[in-house]
Amino acid sequence: MTEMAAIDLQTSQAARAARRGISGDSPAESGQAEALFSVSQLARQLGVTARTIRFYEDKGLLAPSRAGTTRVYTVRDRARLVLILRGKRLGFSLREIKEYLDLYDIDPTHLAQVRQLLVAVRKRIAKLHDQRSALEQSLAELADIEHQAEAVLNDPGLPKKPRP
Repeated sequence: MTEMAAIDLQTSQAARAARRGISGDSPAESGQAEALFSVSQLARQLGVTARTIRFYEDKGLLAPSRAGTTRVYTVRDRARLVLILRGKRLGFSLREIKEYLDLYDIDPTHLAQVRQLLVAVRKRIAKLHDQRSALEQSLAELADIEHQAEAVLNDPGLPKKPRP
């Protein structure tokens, strides 16, 4: 089978899946070689909006296939999206996430990816420790102000202001 014929076959399979509504079943249940997802199915499964997924696509983090005008996401696309969402939840920038994901395709051993991940994780841990220190200091200052304000309000010698 020529490369072009294989691409046509994959595209027609994706188009048929899209027309069927892309069941989202496992590959064994649906008879597909690989599970395919629509943007709405992927969004629902991962608890994000379709707009979020399209945003990540616009930023070059995802590159779904197309069946006509319908975006068709593979299990690999879903896994990338899970990593993107995890990276965002952990406070990494989209640029950092993209660099990390791009290394996956460049280095088959994934050692460069793991090294970069380790550097990024260590930086993020240090930043979070700094933020925790600043937060603890702010909480202590606010608690002190709260106690001072309560002491003033509870002073029995303080004249009470009449209510209108």
